[in-house]
Amino acid sequence: MAPMSLPLSSLLKHKDCLQKVNIFYNVLQGLQHRTFRSRLWKRNFGAVSHGVGQLLSNQPRAKNYAASLCSSSADGQDITERLWSVYNETKRQTEEMIPVMSTNSVNPDTIFANNEMSLRDIEIYGFDYDYTLAFYSHHLHTLIFNIARDILITQHRYPEDLRKYEYIPNFAVRGLHYDVQKALLMKIDAFHYIQLGTVYRGLHPVTDEEVIAMYEGSHIPLEIMSDFYGKSSHGHTMKQFMDIFSLPEMNLLSCVNDFFMRHNIDYEPVHLYKDVKEAIRDVHVKGIMYRAVEADIGKYICYGEQSHAVLKKLSEQGKKMFLITNSPFDFVDRGMNYIVGKDWRDLFDVVIVQADKPGFFNDRRKPFRRVTDKGALLWDRIHKLEKGQIYKQGNLYEFLRLTGWRGSKVLYFGDHIYSDLADLTLRHGWRTGAIIPELRKEIKIMNTEQYVHMMTWLQALTGLIEQMQVHRDPASEAVVEEWIRERDAMRPQTKDIFNAQFGSLFRTYHNPTYFSRRLSRFADIYMASISCLLNYDFQHTFFPRRTPLQHESPFWPENSLDGLSVSSQLHKTKVKSD
Repeated sequence: MAPMSLPLSSLLKHKDCLQKVNIFYNVLQGLQHRTFRSRLWKRNFGAVSHGVGQLLSNQPRAKNYAASLCSSSADGQDITERLWSVYNETKRQTEEMIPVMSTNSVNPDTIFANNEMSLRDIEIYGFDYDYTLAFYSHHLHTLIFNIARDILITQHRYPEDLRKYEYIPNFAVRGLHYDVQKALLMKIDAFHYIQLGTVYRGLHPVTDEEVIAMYEGSHIPLEIMSDFYGKSSHGHTMKQFMDIFSLPEMNLLSCVNDFFMRHNIDYEPVHLYKDVKEAIRDVHVKGIMYRAVEADIGKYICYGEQSHAVLKKLSEQGKKMFLITNSPFDFVDRGMNYIVGKDWRDLFDVVIVQADKPGFFNDRRKPFRRVTDKGALLWDRIHKLEKGQIYKQGNLYEFLRLTGWRGSKVLYFGDHIYSDLADLTLRHGWRTGAIIPELRKEIKIMNTEQYVHMMTWLQALTGLIEQMQVHRDPASEAVVEEWIRERDAMRPQTKDIFNAQFGSLFRTYHNPTYFSRRLSRFADIYMASISCLLNYDFQHTFFPRRTPLQHESPFWPENSLDGLSVSSQLHKTKVKSD
């Protein structure tokens, strides 16, 4: 996924780049006037495909070189000049490599694999509805925020002046954690460390010093993290916001916190969290949002995600399809009529609404109940799930008994990593596909020359620091400290380019986020929208990248073509020619 990964085709097309990399090595490791060893080149050739940073990661060799450089010069001025010479030459070579690195863009319509999976093995395709088949405009989040804010005022007796607050579209990102006791919104990485600079109380950042004082560091202990489904319950004080619908909730929490702080109002953070949670729930449970969307569906539902084309393609290939959603039938029916057409039910073998996920996947007690076209509930026992009928509630165990659809021949798509995918992959062995709409925007940012330039130099600079930190004389340490300050100044830019407050959905400065960790565990494949399926045939196998472990040496450069597999590109060309 990283735009730093150069495909082999790019390397072979750019022989001048290889020569520059060769010079790059000579500058970094050959200042002792030793010839550039072919053995070293062979060992590190594969590392070119993993970016400039890994070109600099040959630690034992670097340490030996640095030690010899240190011992070869007793003059502080001389070694300082040598270090800055390495720095300047590294920067020059990095600048010259940027055009080649920029050609290695990632296609936003790619399907990415965490686990090897072949579509030829998939016989049944299942879908969530919201943010999987139906995608919503930004107007929906504004609507949810406004309704929930008004519920706080009218039903929970919050101050009338809260109406002055409006939804802030680019404030939060999905996957953040909220400390219920301290009223802090923050981003946490895969190792439970807070990303300093991304902690907010209300609408204002909290200083790193204050964060470290409150948590006695930046690590969040396991016992106060959210539970398996991201909830703050059973003693857990952290809530993780994994749902796209949670963006208005994070906004509202932050705005009300901001109001109370601005007016010096003493309040209990736990009560605020519970009140906002209840207000957001009422927007959904009481049908307020559903009625508003149905009344102006063209305003709230984006038609351009090609969901109809995907469903039609699957149907033509003879695939079984089903829909399991927590939304009510009238809402789903109105949306699917808009997206697909009045005959949308003919495409699905089973349709289940108000399923109450994730309980649907674990609770054996709730039986299915048939729903008439007018929304009436029937009382008869369900012995078979019939095509064209609508069913409510139920549970997965009964679903498996009635359909026989088990194991890895089933692929289910959803946008909620926990509620949609976790239990299916851990308990039931289904294959899972995560729909991550934010992915398209982030990839486009990663493809920009600004991002490539910034990350390439940041990696190169980090490599320099890593190699040259072994110098312990004052002059050398002063130079390395200056490099460290430059790196520290650059790192916030890598966050701000995605989101000024919280950065990328997928990374802290360099570590994966807690969200990324869950995504890689619970989703076999992930993509920006199900329309990405249109780029692949049904014999395609998705292979995860063999990313080297820290102790492994890379063996072979990436073999990709503009972010889509070579076979997929060839297939698309064939289809066009046919």
